Amino acid sequence: MTPITIATVSNEDLDDSLDGLAEVLHATVLAGGSVNFILPFSMTDSRQFWQHKMFPIIRSGGRLLLIATVQGRIVGTGQLLLDMPPNQVHRCEISKLLVHPEFRKRGIARRLMTDLEGHATRLGRSLITLDTRTGDAAEPLYLSLGYKIAGTIPNFCRATDCDRMDATTYMYKDI
Repeated sequence: MTPITIATVSNEDLDDSLDGLAEVLHATVLAGGSVNFILPFSMTDSRQFWQHKMFPIIRSGGRLLLIATVQGRIVGTGQLLLDMPPNQVHRCEISKLLVHPEFRKRGIARRLMTDLEGHATRLGRSLITLDTRTGDAAEPLYLSLGYKIAGTIPNFCRATDCDRMDATTYMYKDI
């Protein structure tokens, strides 16, 4: 099996990572991933999301970005939201945990989660939260990593490819 490398993306390397990050997000959305976007969703849309929405927050230190690579290709990513209000600096949030559909079922999401949790611990955070589409394939992964369900919200978001409304499940883990 080809080795998987997990790394933190530095501010200097963000621009060089753009195409790979855009490819993973684009493929995830096209495969039905509920990650805030609906079809049609182009590679241009994906690049603009990273460049204009994510990179400024990452550069400011508000988010930590990890990438998973296989033979130099970005095949997964995850973010740790760190910019919290003054009364919540003890916690952080997992966001945009994405694995390219061609590379799923190889333990990449689990490795990204473990590394994100490690960063949270080193940064002195004691609580991690996240949300996922209720019933999504990621839900059992989070449960297996010790996350607990805080609750669900029905009709939380529109499905990627149709007008159906999906519920979301909020989860948390004390670390």
